[in-house]
Amino acid sequence: MSIPVTWLYVPGDRPERFAKAAGSGADVVIVDLEDAVAPARKDEARANAVAYLRGPRPAGVAVHVRVNDLATARGRADLEAVAGIADAVRLPKVEDPAVLDGIADGRAYALLESAAGIVNAAAVAAHPAVAGIALGEQDLAAELSITGEAALNHLRLQAVLAAAAAGLPPVPMSVHPDVRDEAGLEASCRAGRAIGLFGRTAIHPRQIPVIRRAFRPTEEEAARAAEIVEAAERAEREGIGAVALPDGRFVDPPVVARARRTLDLARRLADS
Repeated sequence: MSIPVTWLYVPGDRPERFAKAAGSGADVVIVDLEDAVAPARKDEARANAVAYLRGPRPAGVAVHVRVNDLATARGRADLEAVAGIADAVRLPKVEDPAVLDGIADGRAYALLESAAGIVNAAAVAAHPAVAGIALGEQDLAAELSITGEAALNHLRLQAVLAAAAAGLPPVPMSVHPDVRDEAGLEASCRAGRAIGLFGRTAIHPRQIPVIRRAFRPTEEEAARAAEIVEAAERAEREGIGAVALPDGRFVDPPVVARARRTLDLARRLADS
């Protein structure tokens, strides 16, 4: 299964937007029962999510649900209501892997939004219920009084390492809050890509094509990947273990695997 590039949040109390979100081109739609919903409308949002998940949905788009904090009764009720009908659940404020016990293997995306969550990132990522991890950067920045990208990049790299060590997909980027700032969004995506982040959550459909474009391999990257894959296939046909490029350099299997992923991504995002 291909790794998602775009994830789109839609408020759970706005069911009229669910179909539009599913048709936005996002790989994953996240029905949000947490931050995007006022306390007085959270029960309504949960009911909307359940109704949508039990109804007909378009093929090819995964639907996740961000529940409320599992430390609360509301969060536990959310989880019980959508478990088994959502493609996955997105869990806020995960700090202790023990809160993941009882969730089906590979069905949870854990959000690390506090210092404790970062400290326990490796243990959280290694839990069998976890399909992926992500950062809640606004909460982290507020708790740690962070104002600069260098400090945030330090936290991001810890998440990247934890995910890779646990064999999870790459960590997607947090939302870009200014939906009109497309240039800033694209530049931010490219900076995140450079440190190992991949894909991004969005809060508006107009951000989807920008994110896809930012994570699409360049023509030079795709050409280089094609050269590596061609050399690997030639070596396999000839029964040669070492893969040599036309310029005389040798590449290892992880480089070949990365080249194959690059070509696959370039094909997926060719229309971006």
